[in-house]
Amino acid sequence: MALIIVESPTKARTFNRILKGENYFVFATMGHIRDLPADKIAIDFKHQFAPDYQIIKNKQKIVDELKILAKKNKEIILATDLDREGESISYHAAYLLGLINEKWPEISFKKNKTFKRIVFHEITAHALKEALEKPETLRLDLVRAQQARRILDRIVGYQLSPLLWKKMGKNWLSAGRVQSVALRLIVEREKEIRGFKTEDYYQIYGYFDNGSQIKSKLIRKDDHDFEVTTKISLFDGEYTFTKTDINTANLPAIKSDLETDKYTVSEIKESDVERYPPPPYTTSLLQQDGFNRFGFSSKMTMRLAQDLYERGMITYHRTDSFNLASQFVFRAKDFIEATYGKEYALEKPRGYRTKSKSAQEAHEAIRPTKLTKDIKSVFGDKKLTINHKRLYTAIFNRAVSTQMKEAKIKTIKIYILSDKKYLFQSDTQKVIFDGFLKVLNPEFVSKNQQDSNLKVGEKMLLKSLEEVSSITKSPPRYNEASLIKSLEEKGIGRPSTYAPIISLIQEKYYIEKENRYFKPTNLGTAIANYLSENFPQVFNITFTAKMEENLDLVANGEENFLDLINDFYKPFSQVLEEKKKDQSVINVEEEIKDICPNCGSKMVVRFSRFGKFIACSNYPKCKTTKSFLHFVNNKFCAKCNGKIVIKYTKSRKRFYGCENYPKCNFSSWTLPK
Repeated sequence: MALIIVESPTKARTFNRILKGENYFVFATMGHIRDLPADKIAIDFKHQFAPDYQIIKNKQKIVDELKILAKKNKEIILATDLDREGESISYHAAYLLGLINEKWPEISFKKNKTFKRIVFHEITAHALKEALEKPETLRLDLVRAQQARRILDRIVGYQLSPLLWKKMGKNWLSAGRVQSVALRLIVEREKEIRGFKTEDYYQIYGYFDNGSQIKSKLIRKDDHDFEVTTKISLFDGEYTFTKTDINTANLPAIKSDLETDKYTVSEIKESDVERYPPPPYTTSLLQQDGFNRFGFSSKMTMRLAQDLYERGMITYHRTDSFNLASQFVFRAKDFIEATYGKEYALEKPRGYRTKSKSAQEAHEAIRPTKLTKDIKSVFGDKKLTINHKRLYTAIFNRAVSTQMKEAKIKTIKIYILSDKKYLFQSDTQKVIFDGFLKVLNPEFVSKNQQDSNLKVGEKMLLKSLEEVSSITKSPPRYNEASLIKSLEEKGIGRPSTYAPIISLIQEKYYIEKENRYFKPTNLGTAIANYLSENFPQVFNITFTAKMEENLDLVANGEENFLDLINDFYKPFSQVLEEKKKDQSVINVEEEIKDICPNCGSKMVVRFSRFGKFIACSNYPKCKTTKSFLHFVNNKFCAKCNGKIVIKYTKSRKRFYGCENYPKCNFSSWTLPK
């Protein structure tokens, strides 16, 4: 009998279903069972940063049960996830079972003890059988990389957080090596938005007729282009925006010219272009698409993907590789031919190159484990929601489309020139062959089927002009998708850390959502400003990205983890000691127009661990407080006609309620009409 150790009960059930009737017992640790305690830093600085690992509270019963099972079974097989966290869970389980010698900083396997480590990218019968036939040993370099990350994060978080408490008088604040850089991105963007100078301008469209109507945009007069492109430098890169030089001063003259002019089709440019399918999903691309297409938070996307993976429906969902297994691409070819026709299948498999230096090329991209359009047969009697089905379908279609023929599209540019040398341009597209778009974007195919029947030299009648008043748009605020994209492009953190980072800075009320976009609070702005000004070498994009590269070198066995920690800690500790001497404080209160009903003093907005609230500025003499409400403009309660307010559950899920709660108990997940 062999004991297989996994980390989740869902994964254990899938293993038991696959291995039913065979000589295995599967046990779930319910995640980490040994970790650094939360109530202290638990790092021994005098002894090479030795971590004080302890059995997690409430996990002692699981550990005791695991030890009993280990004695009853002749063989122990570690089958946790294949990333650093999974390797760490296996390592700590092996240590608690007496399979490992741990004398910091050395780790060795006990000679009289044997155990196996199996690694797999999907939980299917074939993958498990192959893994069991070719067992490995613990990958200690991955364990070291995970330990180095934990130690570095402890050093920053547990030594900087008390400094923030002292500065702001709030003992629940936290700083983080990666989270504070993510926060800084949002704060710096808000500054850039406020500093952006907007300009008014106009765009002019002409509606022409020669039997069928065509809409064209005014682009030029003689050799003068009306549209101007401008680039500005931002904290995280460049921002490009366009405007025209048509304004209130010259608009009447241009319109007058156009209304009395005559027009001819001067040129038609046709070209056939090939559009190729996007790469298969990595973790960050899945999180971005989950938000853009379905409105899922990154945390929700990862939870749904975890469920799908543990039920054996998709491959491992924490990956930054574009690789697809050869067995999948050849099966995909057969599936595409049978489902859509031979003309949609590739002769040779298509591959993709990742731009990420740290991508684990031995890993696979996220893909389905089965190739069938019958979702009912895949989901079976599994208790999954409509959101699981949405995400699974997106993963399925994306992976299959990578092995489909490219789409062929005719692009048509029609130029209409006036006698006074005003030039209009109209762009249309016609799908010649839909290829991968048949699966990935059938709506685009159906909307782009019309060809142009115009000819060069044809006279056009201007039916009407449309002037569109516009304003130059400032750089947009981040939403979950764009923040994740920026974090990945800059090499900040790793895809598996994005969801907890974004959740944390929301839970701490450093940022808040406004129409799905992140806006920093006064508290978040004050923290980001203080950390970036006083620890500039730590809380910047370049340093954080370089640290991630170094951690990857540790994981690859190319760098010593203690050297990495030492190189960081020495300069950091010197700056920290210097900043501790500063006795100044930072006020993060927001003044509002309200007056205290009890003492007549001004009311202010303050922050607590539970969020914003309104309090009297005369505290502690006056302890008047009231809730801070986010009102929705022009929306009223159907029950009592009170104003509708935005509220949040403990898990930060938004809902709508009445300002008169608890007298009125109206609530809704959607905004009332």
